[in-house]
Parts: sequence; structure tokens; C-alpha cells
Amino acid sequence: MPSHEAGQAAFAAAVMQRVAPTDLAPLGVTAVGDLDRRFAVYRNTFAHSLTEALAARFPTVQRLVGADFFRAMAAMHVTETPPDSPVLQTYGTAFPAFLRRFPPVAHLPYLADVATVEVLRGQAYHAADATPLTPDAVQAALVRDPQDAVLTLHPGLRVVHTDHGAVSVWRCNQPGAVPAPVAPAPEAALIFRHAGNAVVLPVATATAAAVAALAAGTPLGRVPEVAIATALPPLLRHALILRVTAANPKGTS
Repeated sequence: MPSHEAGQAAFAAAVMQRVAPTDLAPLGVTAVGDLDRRFAVYRNTFAHSLTEALAARFPTVQRLVGADFFRAMAAMHVTETPPDSPVLQTYGTAFPAFLRRFPPVAHLPYLADVATVEVLRGQAYHAADATPLTPDAVQAALVRDPQDAVLTLHPGLRVVHTDHGAVSVWRCNQPGAVPAPVAPAPEAALIFRHAGNAVVLPVATATAAAVAALAAGTPLGRVPEVAIATALPPLLRHALILRVTAANPKGTS
């Protein structure tokens, strides 16, 4: 009789495999076919729940390819990349990479980036709360030494750069949106939570690069001034700045 831990590990492995291990058979079950049928119930439940989790996390991808194709594709991803966490809302982070190398969707070059937008929306939505500075407080702090200022941005803020017009594709496929032609060009967006919703805000690629640099701790003086002029307004308007500190406080070298 295996230990409890070994039994759990063997059971989990059996759910992912085609043949159930005989050492996990309940008392009285000796036929391999009967054991396989019992494990098939768990396998089907496992695959169905993860496929539904992917459908919930990637509704736009599902809309673009159709429900039947999406579920077949998701089932392949589940087999290839089972979850490494019991928290279903985090499952699917590897799905965009799967789409990039999945030959049947190679004719949809924007699809993986659309999936990335949906991953980042989920991360923004579930990010920790934080208290931002008011615009007046930010402006007062920047007056002192703007060139040396380092901004701490909201932990839920995400910056996405996409190719093939993926941000526009995502926006055109939201409920109530009016479909429109999309140019297959690079795009960028800021993604954050506002009023209980995950917002995708299209911005210029230079603006997104500036926000990413600020989020990484780059002082304002080292970011191109033109980009700062377009990056600060959305950060202030959507309350995404938590602190303003000096990169080199006086008294340090």
C-alpha cells in the first residue's frame, strides 16, 4: 500500500495518463478495463474543468476561432501543459505561447497577442489593491526634482506591445463593439483595474515604452521628454502612481 503522498502523486499522474495504475485499484476491482473506466471519469472531469477555465479566461480568442475549435485546441493545451497551481484563475498563462507554435492558427498571426491581452487583463483584475497619490500630490512631488524622480506605479498596471493590430482586434470583438477594419501594425496598450473592471487603454508605442521604463524604476530624467509628456497624463488620470521618490537622495552618492 503506497503512502498517502505517494498515492496522491500516483493518482494525479494517472489522471494525465491513458492507463490507470493497478496499485490504485479499489478493493474488489481487478479487471484493468473496469479500472480504466473509473479513472476515465476523473480524466474527463479534469479536462472539462480546465477547458472551461480557459474558455472563461480567453473569451475573445474563443470568439475569434469558434467555440468548437477553441475547445479542441484548449484540450490539447491541457494535455501538453497541465496546471501547476490549484488556483484555476491563474491557469492559462502559457496559452499565448502555445498559440504561437500551434500550426492550425498560423494564419491568424494576431491570435497569440490577443491571448496575451486577456492574460494581462486577468492579472490586472486580480492584482492587490494599493492607495495611489492624488494628482496634486504627484505634481507637488515632481516640482522638487523632476529629473531625479522615480515613480512607483500600481501593482496591477500592465504594459503590452503587440504586432498585427492585436489590441484593435481585441477591442473590436468585445460585446457591443462595432467591427471595423484593423491594420496589421504594431500597437500598445496600458492594462489596469478601474472601478472593478480591467481596462485596456490603447496608447502609442512610445508612450507604452515610457510607462514600462518608469515601472522598472527609471528616473524621469532618463526617459525621453516627448514620451513622458504622453505617459504621465494617463497615469495621473487613472490614479496609477503610488509614490514619488528620488533616485539619488541628498547625502548619497
